[in-house]
Amino acid sequence: MDKDLFAKARATLGKTQKELAQLLGISLKAVQSYEQGWRSVPLHVERQLFFLLANQRPKDLRAKSCCWNVKKCAAKQDCPAWEFQAGHQCWFLSGTLCSCTHDKPDKDKMELCRTCPVLTELL
Repeated sequence: MDKDLFAKARATLGKTQKELAQLLGISLKAVQSYEQGWRSVPLHVERQLFFLLANQRPKDLRAKSCCWNVKKCAAKQDCPAWEFQAGHQCWFLSGTLCSCTHDKPDKDKMELCRTCPVLTELL
C-alpha cells in the first residue's frame, strides 16, 4: 500500500490522523510517516485498514461484492471465505482458494489482492 492509497483510505473512513491511529492501535507519528511516504505501510496495518473499510459498507453492498459472485467461483464450497460467509473480506483470510492466491504467502497474496475488484472497490 502506498502513501496515496493510505491517505485515501483514511479520507474514505472520515477519520483524522489521530483517530485512525487510535483505531489501528498505532502511533500518530506512524500514520503521519505512512502518509508522507517516510515509512512503508506494514501488511498487518494495511489489512486492518481494509477491514475497517469493508465493514463500513452497508450489508447489502457487502453481499454484492462477495468474491464468489465477483469472480464466479466454482470452488466456493471448499473455501474459507464461503465457510465463514466472508466473501467481501476474502483478502483478509489466509487459505482462500482463489486460483491466483491459494498457494501464496500473505505478503504475495496481498500484492495480487490489491488489483482485485473485491478489494479495489472499497476505495
